[in-house]
Amino acid sequence: MTNMSLEELLRNRTVIRIKPNHNLALNSIKRARRDIDTAQTLITNQKFDWALAVAYNAMLTAGRAIMINKGYRPSSTEGHVAVTKFLQTTLKTETSQRMTTLMNGMRKKRHRIIYEDMDIVSKNEAQQAIKWAEEFVNTIEKMI
Repeated sequence: MTNMSLEELLRNRTVIRIKPNHNLALNSIKRARRDIDTAQTLITNQKFDWALAVAYNAMLTAGRAIMINKGYRPSSTEGHVAVTKFLQTTLKTETSQRMTTLMNGMRKKRHRIIYEDMDIVSKNEAQQAIKWAEEFVNTIEKMI
């Protein structure tokens, strides 16, 4: 995924400017934490594919939270990819870039889980996805 500038993302209508909403951003972080709890429950129940998908959803929700807090939202056409592109463009720390890269990999795996394959995630991979989601949500929450 190539890095674009925020201006390019706006011009291409990948992201759209909105009024910043700190309370909605904080609610999104709460929702992301609920998703992490759900993902842990799914591991307990041996549902490793879904645990990864829900851990990814926690990251997506946290990504949307920082967008909302800064006054942006993804376009309806680019959805998940728009969040990733926004994060790659606006979060410049090494940790943030690493987490965004991991999130994008999880996005692709989630797509396979939802639309193509079954039973493609191991217990260890699901547990690692949850760790990454926790780290990502904590990083985003500090930014908000």
